[in-house]
Amino acid sequence: MRVPVVQHSTRRRSARRRRALWSGGELLVTVGVVLLLLVVHQLWWTNREARRGAERKVEALERQWGNGGTAGDNADSGDTSTPSATQHPSTNTNTGSGTRQQTTTARQSRPNWSRAYAVLTIPRLGLRVPVAEGVSKQNVLNKGYVGHYRGTQQPGQAGNFALAGHRNTHGEPFRYINRLRAKDVVQVETKNATYTYSVDKTLPQTSARDSGVIRPVPRSTVKPGYGYSEPGYYITLTTCTPEYTSRYRLVVWGKLVSMRPR
Repeated sequence: MRVPVVQHSTRRRSARRRRALWSGGELLVTVGVVLLLLVVHQLWWTNREARRGAERKVEALERQWGNGGTAGDNADSGDTSTPSATQHPSTNTNTGSGTRQQTTTARQSRPNWSRAYAVLTIPRLGLRVPVAEGVSKQNVLNKGYVGHYRGTQQPGQAGNFALAGHRNTHGEPFRYINRLRAKDVVQVETKNATYTYSVDKTLPQTSARDSGVIRPVPRSTVKPGYGYSEPGYYITLTTCTPEYTSRYRLVVWGKLVSMRPR
């Protein structure tokens, strides 16, 4: 019987193939672990840290307002005014002796760039989050804050108080704003007053470049059937959609219904 002869070169080739397969397998496992850690970091750790930071900022603002302090955001170029009750039919306040209409105009300072200066509360979503000036990801949104579009109005002012927030990761404060319905309450607290808005309309999806939704009289330039045609006191909430993408924008609008001085 003939015995097969295995040459040394054949053995070496087989050993090299085994080493290559082993090394490739190790590389794939390493890449998989790294990707898993990145996912955990994005979906869990960033949310945890951003939410904790946002909660601490809300508490700090409330302490400063309670002590009569300024909340850390002084005027940088003068004051802007918010409407008085005589300028808007619904801005009444309740006192121990009944309902008393406000006749003085509330004043508020322009917030400094990237600094938290207000608190947004949405009871339906169990949300209570700081509002900061600007929509920078690094300096505002990634901290778990909601950002105010610079150039739009401030809380309670005639025009459009427009906000942006993450829908996923970094605290994801606006993850569930698609659940808001007409007449749901949205409140904005500043060191001077609490402004209450009532949800009015929702635009489920529009282009990320649809600047019409944050204009003083908000109306979509992509879907003109969504929006308003008359001046008013509006709030706009914007976030990315669908979830885990940034291709489109989801928009929720509301109208001011009351203003209560602090």
